[in-house]
Amino acid sequence: MVKLSRRKFITKSIAIVPTIGLLTSCKSNLIASPLKGPIVVSTWDSGLEVNKVAWEILGKGGKAIDAVEKGANSIENQINCCVGLGGNPDRDGYVTLDACIMDENHNCGSVAFLEQIKHPISVARKVMEKTPHVMLVGEGALQFAMENGFVQEPKTLSKPAEKEYKNWLKKSEYKPIINIELGQGKEHFKNQDVPKKLENGNFNHDTMGLVALDSTFNLSGACTTSGMGFKMRGRVGDSPIIGAGLFVDNEIGAATSSGQGEEVIRICGTHLVVELMRNGNSPYEACKKAIERLVNINKKKARDFQVGFLALNKAGEYGAYAVQPGFSFSVTSSDNGGKTYNAESYFK
Repeated sequence: MVKLSRRKFITKSIAIVPTIGLLTSCKSNLIASPLKGPIVVSTWDSGLEVNKVAWEILGKGGKAIDAVEKGANSIENQINCCVGLGGNPDRDGYVTLDACIMDENHNCGSVAFLEQIKHPISVARKVMEKTPHVMLVGEGALQFAMENGFVQEPKTLSKPAEKEYKNWLKKSEYKPIINIELGQGKEHFKNQDVPKKLENGNFNHDTMGLVALDSTFNLSGACTTSGMGFKMRGRVGDSPIIGAGLFVDNEIGAATSSGQGEEVIRICGTHLVVELMRNGNSPYEACKKAIERLVNINKKKARDFQVGFLALNKAGEYGAYAVQPGFSFSVTSSDNGGKTYNAESYFK
């Protein structure tokens, strides 16, 4: 395949964009944003608030890397089941956080199994900028964070997480399955009454992933999570893994994921999505083909998990696709002021 220069790629993209209209129904997911300004795309409807924070930087001509970090910080500040220190703990009662970040120059940083730090995404950025490494984990990540001015928070659960943990301990079952009636983007446990909404929090997403294109046509992305609730001590999913939970190639595009991380890792999901875009697929087509590859590994097994991919290319086109219904994503640009769409899915 002939490799396009950045200038030629953008020129070619400008010719393509006007032919694709904004589809508010999101039926085909072939959604485009004209090259009038920046754009940020994130997982789940909760991404609208995340995008709003990111837009405060992008809308003023700021860098995509700064926008995605601040957007991720905003969800880490909230009390919810699946992101930040307010999230559900592992089966031993401890909240562990995973995050990664990647800029337009293939610089990337990651932390995993990090405890007691409020903003893992910012620690990941410090790893990217201040060390020769990509990933730090566990006690080493905590030590690095504290050496760089981050405050060690108490090992206490949020009230919603404490309530859920006590409920889980009654049977201590660990059988994550998809429950369509409760929606996607979370782990549900057999024989347990999992509420649709937590006190001071909600189940409307798990991982928060976001990708952005700034006014200089540079891409960056971030991904942050507290992981699967009541997981085995030490479990790490796709969220902090470059090429699984997040991947950015500034010549082509960026992708992030949400859902059951073990399945995303199996196919290096976001790297695959970006490579499919490199081969000429739109963001929607790339996400769809990646999901099809994942499902075809074991169709029977795929009925019991959720994975969603979200992608953005250099032309400002974006799209998403999921295994199950219920995966939503949020888009903010100079044109739309912020909208949420439901992605198409393999199983209907």
